[in-house]
This record gives sequence, C-alpha cells and structure tokens, in this order.
Amino acid sequence: MKILLILMLLISAKNLIGVIAPEIKVMEKEHLIEQFVISNLKSSYDIDVAKLIPLTLGADANALIYKVQTKDQKRYFVKLKRGQHDISVTLQLILHDAGIKEIISPIKTLNEQPKLCVNDFTLMVYPFIEGQDGFSQELTDNQWITFGKALKHIHQFQLPSSITEFIQQESYSSEWRSNVKSIYEHNQQVISPDEIASKFLASLKKYKSVILCLIDRAEKLSHVIQKQPTNFVLCHSDIHAGNVFVTTSGELYIVDWDQPILAPKERDLMFIGGGVGNVWNNKHEVELFYTGYGKTEINKTIIDYYRCERILQDIAEYYKELLADNVGYKDRLTSYNHFIGMFEPNGVVDIALQINI
Repeated sequence: MKILLILMLLISAKNLIGVIAPEIKVMEKEHLIEQFVISNLKSSYDIDVAKLIPLTLGADANALIYKVQTKDQKRYFVKLKRGQHDISVTLQLILHDAGIKEIISPIKTLNEQPKLCVNDFTLMVYPFIEGQDGFSQELTDNQWITFGKALKHIHQFQLPSSITEFIQQESYSSEWRSNVKSIYEHNQQVISPDEIASKFLASLKKYKSVILCLIDRAEKLSHVIQKQPTNFVLCHSDIHAGNVFVTTSGELYIVDWDQPILAPKERDLMFIGGGVGNVWNNKHEVELFYTGYGKTEINKTIIDYYRCERILQDIAEYYKELLADNVGYKDRLTSYNHFIGMFEPNGVVDIALQINI
C-alpha cells in the first residue's frame, strides 16, 4: 500500500507517461514503478520476477511495456496502463475463446480475471512470444491467406451485448482534417527550431498542395459515405504491418487491440494494399489476403476515405511530436523519416490519391 500511495501521489496531477516514461531519468521513480509491477505480479498472478526489462513498443503514451523473466525461466509480456476502462483485454479473451487462434489470450489473475485493476491502473499479462512484426518480416503466401481468414472471422464475430456498449462506434469525425487544416491556417511560428523541426516544416510547405488535396478529398468522401447504408462490424482499426506478429515457428498473431471500433469492414481492409510504412503495397499480397478472406463486396469510396483520413491522422501526430521539446532526438528523427516516407512512390499518399507525387 505504501508503494501504491507514493505512486498515486507522483502522478496525480500529470499524465502517466510524463512521470514514468523511460526518457525521464529519475531512478527513484523508475524503481518505484518497477516495484509496483513486481509486487502485483506476485500477489495477483503468482509470478516471481527475476528480471523486469522495459520495452519500447507501440505508440501508447499512457502505457509502459515490460518483458518479464521469472526465477524458473518463464517469460511474460506485461503492460501497465493508466485507467480501468480498457476493453481490449476482455475482447482478446472472448475472440480467442471463440476459436480465433490468431489472437493471443491474456493470462488470467489468480481470481480468474483477464486483467488486474489497481486504483487507476490496469495491469495486463500475456505469454512472451519470440518473433517479428510485419514491418521487419514479409509474410509468406500461406501467412497472407491465414491473415485473411483471421480478419474475416473477426469481422463476422457477433459481439456479446455486454461489451458492445464499451466499444467505440464510427462517427466519421472531422478531428484530423481540422487539425491538419489548422497547421496551414494558423501558420504557427516555432521558436528556434532544430534541424529536424526545420526539415519537417519545410516538408509541410513542399507538400502543402498534396496535403490540402487529402483534406478536401476526405471531407467530400465523408459526406458521401454517411448517406450510404453501411453495416458496422468489429474492426481492429489499426491493422497495419506493425500489428501483425509472426513467430519464429511461423504462427501469425494480430496484436495491439487498444482501439477496437464498430465500423464498416473497410476500416480494416483499407490497410491491405494501402502501403502504410511502405509495405503491403503489392498486388500479389492483396490477392493472397482475399484468397483467405473470401469473396466480399468492397466499397471503394469508404476505402478511399479511410486511407486519406489515416494519412491526415499521422500528419497531425507527427506535427505534435516533431515540434515538441520533450521528445528525444532519435525518436523524432525516426518519426521524421516515417513522415517523408509517406510521400515516396507507391507509398500511402500515392496510393490514397492514385497519382504520382
């Protein structure tokens, strides 16, 4: 209780990541968080931690990720997140138990709960699986077919009414369009920008006409699709190559269920052939995926809308990160390179607009 009390005092007025992010070199706080995790793993999971290794995975600013090794050489993947309203763990358990083996099932607590909620925190535990994501390793033909079958099963899954109300429903929000539009309208001045910020601002100017075209196209498409009758299904919402994990023995898993949504199936299907991260832009891969997914009627207008929206979301988030003074140089350089990569031939922008930049 003493550790928990100190922890709550440390973060009561700040965002979780602002206090416990790996970039903040305050060893006392890091040690305190680690002890919090170790203590709860023992008391609620009967896991004796020998090593707790921080991992830098994903883009969730409200979460910390760890690899845990026990004294008897077992390994676990552990996630500590601010808040208790995360439906992702329960959803993964339901999907796995329904027979979708491409979903990693969470490890239950001693009380048979899929996650541990302590005050304002959620602790999630999974088996640690060796492998690589789809950015680091190309999928084989069979893995593409498996991927297609798995996503089809997810889209066909009938959610229990008990959790449907906790899952976001598509609203075709104009948030990202407005955010990016304001970048140009307000023409914000950056005080003493460094090399990365200067290059980023210059690139925003260089690609202004293209980015404004994306905004205009997304706006027009949103009006069109909202007038069309559309069936909403369970969607992962961020099923790019980084969230498809392939083990060393060849099994495929769909991971990172932080933002499930009820939306048209095209919310997920737009990633197939969409070129996010300059991969998955090969016609042969698309054909293999749909060999597994099966015949389906695809609304090209909705696909186009989501591809434009995704780019605008990324631009808005890159803008926030690349002009921030509390993000490390290495992380900002990586993000800048990702931003520039969007405008490469056959990249996401090229595919979304179907033009040569």
